[in-house]
Amino acid sequence: MIIKNERDIIQLVQEDTWMMDILQTAKTLQLPDWWVCAGFVRSKIWDVLHGFSDRTPLPDVDVVYFDPNCCDEVVEKELEKKLFSINPHVPWSVKNEARMHLINNMPPFTSSVDAIANFPETVTSLGLTLGENNQLILTAPHGIQDVIDMTVRPTPYYLQSKDHEEIYEGRVMKKNWSKTWHQVKVIHIQEA
Repeated sequence: MIIKNERDIIQLVQEDTWMMDILQTAKTLQLPDWWVCAGFVRSKIWDVLHGFSDRTPLPDVDVVYFDPNCCDEVVEKELEKKLFSINPHVPWSVKNEARMHLINNMPPFTSSVDAIANFPETVTSLGLTLGENNQLILTAPHGIQDVIDMTVRPTPYYLQSKDHEEIYEGRVMKKNWSKTWHQVKVIHIQEA
């Protein structure tokens, strides 16, 4: 399949029962400003572009939301337990982006989409949610060209912040995406 635009990605996900079930399950939590993001979206696109017939296993399925009124990590763990009780076969990870800026010493985020925009790589800065009438919505703060071109590059925040170069480069090394998806190209911060 050729993926040219956001509509193609949305169609791809809509036709994937497993992905739609995950989105429906996440929606049951009724979280403010929620998204299923990162590798959940990126891996699907790369699997299709590589012609894989089997889904590449995910280390986790990231559900993010934004609630500045309750930033207790214990709440996130309780939400994960709820998701596991609905579907124990999914490696759920739930994070409130209202507190996650503290993890990497960044300025506070204003929303989940703002947090997604400030993930380390542009190809990871992707999220899906269900709107009214279960309309599938894709956010891609840095566009979709990098994920379609299978080019990993730092997001602007990581590119501009020398303090965060180590985080980006460490993730690139640890994730080693090109081992699974051989067409993936990595742009290192020194090259960007």
